[in-house]
Amino acid sequence: MTPALRVATWSTTVAVSVTGLAYAWMRYCLSPANPMDLANHPCQPTMQYLHVLAAPVWLVVFGVLWHAHALPKLQSREAARRRSGIALLVLSAAMAASGYLLQTSVEDWARSLWSVTHVATSLAWLLALAIHVLTQKPRAA
Repeated sequence: MTPALRVATWSTTVAVSVTGLAYAWMRYCLSPANPMDLANHPCQPTMQYLHVLAAPVWLVVFGVLWHAHALPKLQSREAARRRSGIALLVLSAAMAASGYLLQTSVEDWARSLWSVTHVATSLAWLLALAIHVLTQKPRAA
């Protein structure tokens, strides 16, 4: 992986993760100060907008990462971290699809389904990423 791809991968991952976790915390863990408020926190809409704007950029980087990193690793005989890598690929697809379907659903039951799916796959993806990164061998200097 090139240094530029590494920077793009980590910067977009941090942007999507931080905005997503902040939005989820505001949406599901807080209560509005005024019962008439539409948002639980004044920054909640901003976090949602930033998350929705950062996610497509992450998807573009993910496509480049697929071509430059994931596909060559899957085609090689090297088995190191293959399970966590495959988990990341599957969870990435589920996370992206559920995020898209969450934005386009109009029925309450569908929005609830895609919301639960998106949160669950996103948290599982973060766990898989941590395992994938923490099990790598240190790079030689």
